[in-house]
Amino acid sequence: MEGTSASPQRLNAAQRSAHIREVVLAKGVELRKRYPILNHQDALGAGILAFALAGMIGSAALYLTGYMAWWVCLLLNAFFASLTHELEHDLIHSMYFRKQRVPHNLMMGLVWLARPSTINPWIRRHLHLNHHKVSGTETDMEERAITNGEPWGFARLLMVGDNVMSAFIRMLRAKTWEHKFSIIKRALKVYAPLALVHWGAWYVFLGFHAANGIAHLIGAPIEWSATTLSVMQVIDIAAVVIIGPNVLRTFCLHFVSSNMHYYGDVEPGNVMQQTQVLNAWWLWPLQAFCFNFGSTHGIHHFVVKEPFYIRQMTAPVAHRVMREMGVRFNDIGTFARANRFVRKETVEPQEVRAARA
Repeated sequence: MEGTSASPQRLNAAQRSAHIREVVLAKGVELRKRYPILNHQDALGAGILAFALAGMIGSAALYLTGYMAWWVCLLLNAFFASLTHELEHDLIHSMYFRKQRVPHNLMMGLVWLARPSTINPWIRRHLHLNHHKVSGTETDMEERAITNGEPWGFARLLMVGDNVMSAFIRMLRAKTWEHKFSIIKRALKVYAPLALVHWGAWYVFLGFHAANGIAHLIGAPIEWSATTLSVMQVIDIAAVVIIGPNVLRTFCLHFVSSNMHYYGDVEPGNVMQQTQVLNAWWLWPLQAFCFNFGSTHGIHHFVVKEPFYIRQMTAPVAHRVMREMGVRFNDIGTFARANRFVRKETVEPQEVRAARA
């Protein structure tokens, strides 16, 4: 079923979505028959997590013992952490140890520890499942929180890579004190405790080194206390092995995700209008640290229950049928439209639009 025998001209949006789902699911079945190891989904999920955590710990050890440059460690750990994000997303959809709560929740906890910049994954589960129900609308809190629908400017640039800054700017924009306190309360709830520690340490790292840089420029070096210097030694190490990698990973993921999803003028429930495929060559530096998210996440909106590694394998077939059915590819205009779909530009294939003209 790699090709499509359906005629796009005779199908409405729901039928085209169903056809994409059918073709992609059939490819997944074919892959599992060809490679029986793919049927061991729980073991694969646990194995990928072990690989990612071992990679992060190993890179940190090599850096600490002087065998790896700091920037190599940071880039490697950003990549390994991106694997744990994909695992968390699959866990949210109960793809690993679905009926075994102990290993399932253990994996949830470990992927959170690998990415302390993020919200509590058990809370994120509710936000993400809601995202699938109301994608592209104002009540899609998950995508709105990472700047989907925001006009591009300095504020969005700050917000896209920093979860706490995003909440802070939204709080400043709130028109009533009640709304401001509501945003603060919600942010403290979802980011406690790991993200608050992570972003707090990041701000201390930036502030300390900015202060030293300014002091050096004006020729008045700061005499820090021994306690401050010892604390900063720990934070400097953390900035290389866990904080910096997650800041980089967060920016890449949020930039790609917030721009591949549409917002504001999508038809409720119309999956054809919810996402595009972002796989332009110049996005590869970003894709490298969010595990090719822009290329494959759109597939997930059509076929929700396939794990991330299957999406990578079905992508060539999925992209072909998605393109045939009218899903957009590399719609760069979204950056100027604040992610609006622009309803007058229908998602129907070109030949359908020509026939209606």
